[in-house]
Amino acid sequence: MKKTAKLIAQILTGIAAAATLCVGKALAISSAQEGAEMARADGMPEDLFGDTGVFTNITNTALAIVGIVSVIMLIWGGLRYVVSGGDSKKVTDAKNTILYAIIGLIIAVLAYAIVNFVLNSLGSDSDSTSLIFTSIYA
Repeated sequence: MKKTAKLIAQILTGIAAAATLCVGKALAISSAQEGAEMARADGMPEDLFGDTGVFTNITNTALAIVGIVSVIMLIWGGLRYVVSGGDSKKVTDAKNTILYAIIGLIIAVLAYAIVNFVLNSLGSDSDSTSLIFTSIYA
């Protein structure tokens, strides 16, 4: 009896989940751009992608912060190297700080280039952007 009740509860839960997904798809906005336009207030950027897009501004700001932190750590590692006083452990720690800061700076520059390439290629053709987000969210 318990197994039957559990099986019926699982079937009803599955049917309810399927119905919820179907209703959600029916009510979904056809593209991310339309959703952004609906939520946009006066003075906010109109595009998600492209040179003045929201995603471009957010990623450029985040990558600029990562680059600034890398440069600060590079300077910090240089200062640690200068004041190490010949102690081999301090010299090794300072060299590692400099090495990791350079690696972080290289990753930040490459990430900036890759993200801007992708966002600009998405922003150049609004039909392809709508097609991508429609196929993802529909």
